[in-house]
Amino acid sequence: MLTLTDNACTIVKQFTDHPDVPAEAGLRISSTPDAQLSVAAAEAPADGDQVVEQDGAKVYLDADAAEQLSDMVLDAGLDETGNLQFGLMAQEA
Repeated sequence: MLTLTDNACTIVKQFTDHPDVPAEAGLRISSTPDAQLSVAAAEAPADGDQVVEQDGAKVYLDADAAEQLSDMVLDAGLDETGNLQFGLMAQEA
């Protein structure tokens, strides 16, 4: 199952920890027809999504993304210009 770094947890929670955002809000990762991954904010999981909840951060994965990311770690941070960047790495055995 996908896991999150501390940085990824913090950033996901920053996006969803607002009074006007539903309590179930999280980050949704879905697979596109050409096997690329798409990341977007989501108010709740879609039907059939795998839910990854870690340290209060919620990430929703569609079935294809869940399969692609089953042994990965999601990291996040800001680049030198302040843009949000996500990265994936293999989980350590």
